[in-house]
Amino acid sequence: MAGRWMDFGMYGANGAPGAEALDTAIESMVTGIASPVESDRGRAARLRYLTATDAGYEAMDRAGIHVSPRTLMAWLADEVVPKKDNLARLDAAYWDLRRRNVAADLKRRLHNGGRGTRVEINPVNQSAVDRKHQRDLSTRSVNVRDLGLWDRAVDAWMDDDLEELDAVWDEIIEDLGSDYDAYSNVSSIGWAA
Repeated sequence: MAGRWMDFGMYGANGAPGAEALDTAIESMVTGIASPVESDRGRAARLRYLTATDAGYEAMDRAGIHVSPRTLMAWLADEVVPKKDNLARLDAAYWDLRRRNVAADLKRRLHNGGRGTRVEINPVNQSAVDRKHQRDLSTRSVNVRDLGLWDRAVDAWMDDDLEELDAVWDEIIEDLGSDYDAYSNVSSIGWAA
């Protein structure tokens, strides 16, 4: 990780490592069912999504949902409401499957027809830092055209691999020039993809 911020936060600056901001930004691109799993509508929609494909059953298995076919049919028919712990597992299985299903689309959107994606980088929040210790940082933007970098970022996000996301972030901020290291920690990043 880039990081001349040896004692980051010592003077009151706050933010997150770029890898975490990258993870959050990619995660925010995943949309899905807005109704909570506790509602009839949200539960039914998740069950339909999960039982439509073999991948859905695999996601339920990964989430620890191990019920008999009869119980699953009762859930689908809305005859029985799953217990609280199974509702949480259903929600986890739904989002796991949703992430897997949209990964390829995320890469396509970030590739942007081969043009890459412009990333806006907001520096750390220094409002609590004494003026004499503040660094002169502004919002920066960089166009990430290396499509392999986006593929690596999405794959690392899928694998919850913060170490790889950190390596990707370091490559992204290298394009900022000599003050790239000041953006190893950020308040947020964003893009339109």
